[in-house]
Amino acid sequence: MLNEKKQNGATLITALIMLIVLTLLVVSGIRSNTSNLRIAGNMQIQEEAVATAQQAVEEVLNTNFTFAPASSVVAVDIDNNGSTDYTAAIDVPTCTSSTPINIGELDASNVADQACFPSGSISGGALIIGASGVLAPTTQSWCSKQKWDVRASINDSNTGAKIALHQGVFLRVEAGTLCP
Repeated sequence: MLNEKKQNGATLITALIMLIVLTLLVVSGIRSNTSNLRIAGNMQIQEEAVATAQQAVEEVLNTNFTFAPASSVVAVDIDNNGSTDYTAAIDVPTCTSSTPINIGELDASNVADQACFPSGSISGGALIIGASGVLAPTTQSWCSKQKWDVRASINDSNTGAKIALHQGVFLRVEAGTLCP
């Protein structure tokens, strides 16, 4: 009988140790899932902030921002529930370069390019050779290419999201239009 009492006590201690180990495994699994949930939430907030900045830049690009460049604030409703989710601050758009476009870079059949050819040099999408001869590919057209930098920044106090997005854009303008 003395031997049975020792075995019952050993079984109880072994069972308690197994319960403690099992409890530690469950707690560590819960902590791991909580961390993964936080990471996924932070990634969602970051993606929303990037989408907000991109949408704000798109709104600025859809205006005539080159006429009088100015900073602006754009309110964005990401989830379309009628309330502003993020606010993007747009810096003054900056013209970084303006370069002439040569005739050789244009397509005579493209309607958008046709405005850049000298008057009377194009008809029905085909180049017409004038009395002075052939238009050389290095001849400057009536258009220039300007490069603009538009910067949007998000600094949301609710979520802690902070992001700055730069968008470069090329615009075709009349030759001689200078960068402001």
